[in-house]
Amino acid sequence: MRDLLRESAASIAAFQAERLRAMLALCARGHPYYRRVWAQAGIDIASIQTLDDLARLPLTPKRDLMADPESFRLQLPDLPLHERVLWEVIYTSGSTAEPTPVYNTTHDYHAYLFQSRRVAEISGIGADDVIANLFPLTAAPMGAFVRSATNAYAAGAAIFAALPGAPLGPFEVQRPLDYAVRSVERHRASILWGVPSFVRRVLLRAIELQADFSSVRMCAITGEASSPAMRDELRRCLTALKACGTTVFDRYGSTELGAFAQCHEEGSWHNPAPEIQYHEVVDPDTGRPLPDGTRGSLAVTHLDRRGTVLIRFLVGDTVSLERSPCLHCGRHGDRVVGPVARSGDLVKIKGALVNIAVLLDSVQGLPEVDELQVVVGNVNAADPFSGDDLVVRVATRAADRAVLAENIVQRVQDAVRLRPRVEFVEGLSIYEPGVQTKAVRFIDRR
Repeated sequence: MRDLLRESAASIAAFQAERLRAMLALCARGHPYYRRVWAQAGIDIASIQTLDDLARLPLTPKRDLMADPESFRLQLPDLPLHERVLWEVIYTSGSTAEPTPVYNTTHDYHAYLFQSRRVAEISGIGADDVIANLFPLTAAPMGAFVRSATNAYAAGAAIFAALPGAPLGPFEVQRPLDYAVRSVERHRASILWGVPSFVRRVLLRAIELQADFSSVRMCAITGEASSPAMRDELRRCLTALKACGTTVFDRYGSTELGAFAQCHEEGSWHNPAPEIQYHEVVDPDTGRPLPDGTRGSLAVTHLDRRGTVLIRFLVGDTVSLERSPCLHCGRHGDRVVGPVARSGDLVKIKGALVNIAVLLDSVQGLPEVDELQVVVGNVNAADPFSGDDLVVRVATRAADRAVLAENIVQRVQDAVRLRPRVEFVEGLSIYEPGVQTKAVRFIDRR
């Protein structure tokens, strides 16, 4: 199959436009949500012929997918079997209590294998690697855990699962933290694949146990936002363990997009498969596409899907795009440029607009800090009109907590010009109830 990443921008755009016309035609025949929305807007979908024409279509807010995920499934019984049979359902978390299902046909699963193979090529993961899947078993099948095996298949790598997570049901299949450490050691894992906060817990425990992690060369992290300080902390731990490498591959993506890949550490993220998805950065209020290099809301359009299909879907992140050839690897196609600002990262506290990512980053790099959480509430919990209370909750094994608290207060003040209270807590209290492998970094209780 041709590799669009090695072709010109004009060739990529022409290929994507052809795929777009075919995808929109399928949606016009059998996509409940878009048939309704486009009809209400009076749009003749046959008139959308180019990538530039996409701007005439309305944006799809995430809340619409969450409210009625069934209406986003393509419903065309005349398609070939592999394009309509359901291969898997994976779930994406959202702001509601119930996760949102994303439906994948056999066609979609094969497309994800294709995308994953490209991700492996770009990031340097190959057939000689052994991947430690450190993602938790959760109440619903989340993409991170389910897709770990698919990523290994695509790269030709070996994989095993440590099965962390809080107990669910009667079968007691979840394993403790030490099992993850000893499994990495036993199987000579070369890649630690998981949520940054839990990967760090594994590394810190490995240091305590003096485990042999000399085979590890890379941490492949995803599932929660990470900061430069967190990634440096992972590298510090790998160095302390005398790992054979200290690469931290920060995967960007989502259940709806799949993964984007860095060709070098701290770099921008390549769209590995322009054959199957197109991206814009847009003004979320008007839907107007913004020029490359301008920060705005990321919108994805599926070009070749058969299950859950999304057109101009707002992912919920603020980024910019660049489409010039990559100076590091020479590949063409679009790349997402950070920093990635998640929706809700900017929060008003005590009258000031605070970037939560900056606040967390100010403390996250302290080696004495094992776990970290920021909580905003009211000074008087019984009085919703009382002033804001900013609390930094920290798990630590440091002997001198008073000195650490002073250091944290000073760092937060330097970063966001606000003085917090510091509370010392048990590490597990910072993790999601029932999961215990994904830290909840920020809570707003007002």
